[in-house]
Parts: sequence; structure tokens; C-alpha cells
Amino acid sequence: MSYLEATNDLYKQAALTPDVGLCCTTNPIWELPGLKIPKIMQEMNYGCGSTVHARDLSNNPKMLYVGVGGGMELLQFSYFNRQKGGVVGIDVVDEMLEASRKNFKIAEEQNEWFKSDFVDLKKGDALNLPVDDNTIDVAAQNCLFNIFKAEDLKRAIEEMYRVLKPHGKLVMSDPTCEQQMNEALRSDDRLRALCLSGSIPIKDYIKALTDVGFGTIEIRARKPYRILAPNAYPTDELIYIESIEVAAIKDPMPEDGPCVFTGKAAIYYGTEDYFDDKKGHILLKNQPLAVCDKTAGALASLDREDVFISKSTFHYDGGGCC
Repeated sequence: MSYLEATNDLYKQAALTPDVGLCCTTNPIWELPGLKIPKIMQEMNYGCGSTVHARDLSNNPKMLYVGVGGGMELLQFSYFNRQKGGVVGIDVVDEMLEASRKNFKIAEEQNEWFKSDFVDLKKGDALNLPVDDNTIDVAAQNCLFNIFKAEDLKRAIEEMYRVLKPHGKLVMSDPTCEQQMNEALRSDDRLRALCLSGSIPIKDYIKALTDVGFGTIEIRARKPYRILAPNAYPTDELIYIESIEVAAIKDPMPEDGPCVFTGKAAIYYGTEDYFDDKKGHILLKNQPLAVCDKTAGALASLDREDVFISKSTFHYDGGGCC
């Protein structure tokens, strides 16, 4: 059985019999006025963290979600685009699509504003999305791309890039790890289906996104996820896995390389009211400015005694300058 077949089988069973413990870090339920999440959707909450935030969803964006689960995130996205087909949900598992359809009927009973046709459910493959080019404002996936081997991961990211409009966002949550997996772990199709043996270091994860062409990357969160221990997995050492939340923006690629925000800030504390590096970055006195890693490096290279650059917090919440 291939790793993709193992994945499909795993989520087929999770659709037929909800598995509350399938993911030990699930995406949080949005607390919004008038939004009620059916219990069955909560039980089928199979993500590994947050993906889209409310700030991404202004002006009725056209949204795409790959790997529908029980439909919880699709329902939440619909809150911001209450139009027929405003949200597109893609899944390759028939049973998961059918489970979502049933769950949407329950959601209609609990939410006066919601209609099932707000979500356009389609059978499709993340490697060949049934979506037209340049038609999506916000695309998302949660703990799905991590199952893919290198060539398939590249293809999945290329597909997301293809369907996004210029300046559109791809928001994702996936497990990552600091060290490369050993061969026994990487070849275990069952572990890959569980989003474990496909974990890669953050720098490799970011490179996979920028290689496809995303010009801006935001690291929004980095959270503990699991430990792979020798007493439970085919590994000789403890492997610590984190859940990382990332937004990749389809901005033009700058000539000097992508803007990657890892939560660094620059603070000017000199004698003047502000510092201007003459490259578009103005630092007001003692007011932290979020900067991408590239800008942080450029400012640090000035060797000024009155500019402080913080370490990466791996939490970026917007408002920065690159």
C-alpha cells in the first residue's frame, strides 16, 4: 500500500467513525457572534493548529480549503462569505465529503445565517486541483501537505500558487521538526499518513514555498506537537515535532530574495527622533518595528550601536516593514 493509499484509508475510517484523538493538537473553534459549531464537527476536528485568521477574510474573499475533514473550518470560513459557492472544499475521500455534507445540514439547523450551498464541495486531488487559475483569494490546508514526499509536496504547493490571485494568501498548519527523520521513519507509510514521518525542518518548509514563487512568508505560530520516542516509533532517538502556522503570500519575488517574517523586531534607541536607513525603513525612537529576516540582517550589518535586532520569536502578527 502506497503512502497516499494509506492516507486515504486512514481518513476514510475517520469519516465513518469519528476519531477524536486522531490529532493531538487540533485547530481552535472560533468564538464569533451567531456561529455555532455542531458537536460532530468538533469530533472530526483533524487539524494540527490554526490556519486562516479572521484578519485574512475581509471583503468577501473567495476561499479554498483542501482536505475538508468534518467541515468545521469550511463552516467558519462561510461566516465571512455568505454567498453560494463562496467557499470551495476539496477532498479525495468520498466518505469525508459525504460526512461534511451531512454535517452541513446539522449546521443549518443550528445557524440561521448558514446555507449548505455556501460551500462548494468537490472531489479532487491536492496534486491536481479542480479549480481555475487565479480565482482564489485565500487558500488553506491543515495538517495535509506534511504527508507528501518531496516531489508531491512541490506539486501541491505549485497547485495552490496556480489557483491564487496575485497577492492571494496560502495559509497552512503542519508539523515540523529540527532534525531529519531516519530512513525507517521516512519510509513508514502509516506514520506519513498521520503527518508524522513527513515532518521537515522549518527552513526546508519555507524553502519549498519560496522555490515555487511566494515572495512573502509569515511565520505566525510555532507550537509543541508530539514526541516520537524509541519505545513507540522506529527511531533511535527522541524526535521533537512542532506545529507551525504559516501564511505564504503570492507577492512578486523581490530581486534580493523573499521576505520571510519569523517574528524579529528592530528598535532604534539613539538620540534622534527616528532612524531612516534610506531603504524604506523608518524606525521611530523606542518603537519596535517588525522586520523580515532579510531587513534584520541588513540593519544589523550597519553595525550601529543604537539599533537593536531581536531574535526570532516565530510569531508574526502583521504590521511589519520589509
